[in-house]
Amino acid sequence: MARHEPPGAAMAGADAGPEQARLHGVLVDVYGIGVLLQGPSGSGKSECALDLVVRGHRLVADDVIVVIRDSPGIVIGQGPEEIRHHMEIRGLGIINIRDLFGIAAIRYRKRIELVVMLEPWTPEAEYDRLGVDDQTTDLLGVHLPLLRIPVSAGRNMAILVEVAARNHLLKLMGHHPARAFADRLDRRLEPSPELPTVSEEDTE
Repeated sequence: MARHEPPGAAMAGADAGPEQARLHGVLVDVYGIGVLLQGPSGSGKSECALDLVVRGHRLVADDVIVVIRDSPGIVIGQGPEEIRHHMEIRGLGIINIRDLFGIAAIRYRKRIELVVMLEPWTPEAEYDRLGVDDQTTDLLGVHLPLLRIPVSAGRNMAILVEVAARNHLLKLMGHHPARAFADRLDRRLEPSPELPTVSEEDTE
C-alpha cells in the first residue's frame, strides 16, 4: 500500500502535543463517513463541500480543521470555534452554513475515516484506474484510506465524493468491488482445461 503525508500535517502547534494538529482542508459528513477533503488552494474543496451540503450532507469544518487522536486508531476533526460553521466561497465571500441551511446541515465534530485529495488534472499524471491497491495516508499515527481524484472542468466532484463514501461503506462491510471485479476477470482469463484425446476406437 502506498502511503502519503497529508498537506498541512506540519502545521501542528508546538503546544498542541503529539496527538493534536491543525490541517488545511474541509471535513464533511457524507453518509455517516467523515471525509477529509484536501488539495492545493483553488482546487475546489469548499465548493465541493457546499455542493455536498446542498445534497443533504453535513459540514464539520472548512479551511482549518483541528484534528485530535481520540484513541488508538481513531482521529476526530472539528472546526475552531471562531470560524465554526462558516465557509469561504470565492465570489460569495464568507457564508454561514448553519444560518443558511439549518442545524441539520452541520456537525460539531466527526471521526475522520477517508481522505480525498483533490488535484488539478494534468495529462502526464497517472491515476489509479482500477482501485485494487488501496493507498493510505498517515494522520497523527493513524493510517487512513486515501483517494486521489483529479479535478477538471465538467467533473461533478460532489457526486464523486458521494460515490467514494458509498464505496468505503461497502469495504467496511467486507466487500471490495474493485478486487471482486479483478478476481472475476482473472477467472474468465484462465486457460480452459485441455480436452481429453479421443481415438477412433473410443467412438465405435
